[in-house]
Amino acid sequence: MNSDQENKAFHEKDLAWNKADALLALMSLSEKLGQLQQLDGGISKKALPQLIEEGKVGSVLNEANPMLIAQYQKIALEKSRLGIPLLIGRDVIHGFRTLFPIPLAQSASWNLDLVELGTRIAAKEATAVGINWTFAPMIDISRDPRWGRVAESPGEDPFLTTQMGLAMIKGFQGKQQYKDGNIAACAKHFAAYGLAEGGRDYNSANVGERQLREIYLRPFLAAAEEEVMSFMTSFNEINDIPASGNQFLLKEILRKEWNYQGMVVSDWESITEMIAHGYCKDKKEAAFKAMRAGVDMEMASTSYNEYLENLIKEKKIELSQIEVAVRRILYMKFKLGLFENPYPRTKNTDSILSNPHLEAAKQAAMESMVLLKNKNALLPISDEVKSLAIIGPLADAPHDQMGTWAFDGQKADSQTPLKAFQQMGSKDLEINYAPGLKISRTKDHDGFGAAIEAAEKSDLVLYFVGEESILSGEAHCRAHLNLPGAQEALLEELSKTGKRIVLIVMAGRPLILTDLLPQVDAVLYAWHGGTMAGPAIVDVLTGKENPSGKLPITFPRAVGQIPMYHAKKNTGRPATEGNWVPMDKIPVEAGQTSLGNTSHYLDEGFRPLFPFGYGMSYSSFAYNNLKVSEAKMTVASTISVEVEVSNTGKKDGKEVVQLYVQDLFGSVTRPVKELKGFQKIFLKAGEKQIVPFEISSKTLEFYDADLNLTTEPGAFKLWIGSDSNSSEFVSIELTE
Repeated sequence: MNSDQENKAFHEKDLAWNKADALLALMSLSEKLGQLQQLDGGISKKALPQLIEEGKVGSVLNEANPMLIAQYQKIALEKSRLGIPLLIGRDVIHGFRTLFPIPLAQSASWNLDLVELGTRIAAKEATAVGINWTFAPMIDISRDPRWGRVAESPGEDPFLTTQMGLAMIKGFQGKQQYKDGNIAACAKHFAAYGLAEGGRDYNSANVGERQLREIYLRPFLAAAEEEVMSFMTSFNEINDIPASGNQFLLKEILRKEWNYQGMVVSDWESITEMIAHGYCKDKKEAAFKAMRAGVDMEMASTSYNEYLENLIKEKKIELSQIEVAVRRILYMKFKLGLFENPYPRTKNTDSILSNPHLEAAKQAAMESMVLLKNKNALLPISDEVKSLAIIGPLADAPHDQMGTWAFDGQKADSQTPLKAFQQMGSKDLEINYAPGLKISRTKDHDGFGAAIEAAEKSDLVLYFVGEESILSGEAHCRAHLNLPGAQEALLEELSKTGKRIVLIVMAGRPLILTDLLPQVDAVLYAWHGGTMAGPAIVDVLTGKENPSGKLPITFPRAVGQIPMYHAKKNTGRPATEGNWVPMDKIPVEAGQTSLGNTSHYLDEGFRPLFPFGYGMSYSSFAYNNLKVSEAKMTVASTISVEVEVSNTGKKDGKEVVQLYVQDLFGSVTRPVKELKGFQKIFLKAGEKQIVPFEISSKTLEFYDADLNLTTEPGAFKLWIGSDSNSSEFVSIELTE
């Protein structure tokens, strides 16, 4: 069956598509163009009611007032000629009022069920005010922590990002009915936005097609197969053509190759921004190129409404192209059930900030935290500690702990670490609080004296550092990834007291910790943990919860190592522990030679500070008896690989068991390790469990030099371990 036949068969059996087709036949050109327009509620409040009544608006974004949303929907249903409801879009990224950790942090939990629950809760709360469409999940692969939007990304790995994205889509959409508390999801940003040059937002991405398909498109293909209801184009240009006018991406891959049936929306004014890119001379040409490429709805800017009618008259755009776009938009509205009842789901209002929602957000925050250092098992805090110094600008920052993209969160709802410790109510634990710095960017040392005094009279110092929420997210990229302001200077002074120090980092990205580690006894990376970050941090520090987070992105030793990621290539001269020479070891006046040199930095070596997948526990886990069911397999067969995981510590805990694969030799070079599976398991102290994974030809497939997704016979290595640096492997051979 060819693509056209597949489309016809799809449409004939889909009732929502038939309804969209019937309604389309009744529409005037003005009404059709109106469906392509999304307007910002904040900017257009005065004009919106009249435009909606005239059928000139298909969607409203950035409106979260349930009374206004109800008013707009009532006008659309009862006063517009055809009674077409509105799509109400909102960036519900990691929660609505109950904020979960930022997406990068949620990815650190490696808990798909918990991630799905988080988006289900976000959808339920958002529908209470009338939102029916979210611009999430963001499934851009990001290997550059300088990029502000890494906070919104699931991290560096295509497999982990794909799994996280699918979990989020399932949580948001459910059975795709708004009346059931579900909202339409949007896979963004299509595509390669995380590859923006230099980690600078909105910048160019240059990538070969094989790499594009192998890495950056994989999560989007999975989202399309999951029937995510919409896609969003990215701000960046890909190989010199902006995404919103990119026919190769939108027409050739998304529509023809993947046969995607859903709707495509531009990012904010990204159609008219093609003028600034130098791809279009004016708004008319921008409208032409975006419609030609296949962008169905224009966000915020108005080039479609202003110029498409003339472009049709000039025979540059066919009416049928407009109708295809309108049909997709109407189809989405019918699938959501908006024609029956588009109004706010007021029955869901009681769920906002409900105890079950807060508990889920707390659990997500706890499982997202990554323990990076724990010298002499300092953590969890022992009963012998009778006084705590709580220091740092993030210890009591209710706004900043919510993180980026927290439009509907309110700092009054946030429970901070300081407040959580104070509410413990223990007479046996003295709390000595001194922020030291007003905010993370504070450069003066005015508060140092009080902070040092608090440290000196306490048994243990908890130093809360990191970034304010505004320092990560869209358009908030950083060239230097050290702690902002005077936070590092304060740490130097605190370390002089001789007190044991626990560093708790609350940030939207990986920060450079290399020079900080020797000054502290323990490091807990808590990210921006959302509404319940405070109680979650307290439970982890005190041992009520055993940390189980693992890094979803590599932590470099220095900014100069970026990009650094686990799925790297070997090169012709790979660096190992025994074949590289640090800069300080080079003899004076050494002769110039390249012989014996390898791929590394003289000053920072070749290892990251912490590898992808890394994370400690209050317990310890041993991996033994790694084995495969068969050492040889065919393209048609499936084998299993398994390992015995034991909790060898004294505390119950969760472990993320990770499967990595290497294709040793291929028609194109392959990464040294690729994540191909993971399982988060719970083991009681002393308990053992066999953890199996299935290996099929699909596990081993890749895009060859001719861009065919294929599996080639040959030798492979398989690792199962606690992070991407696991050393024990088994070998298998794939035959014809």
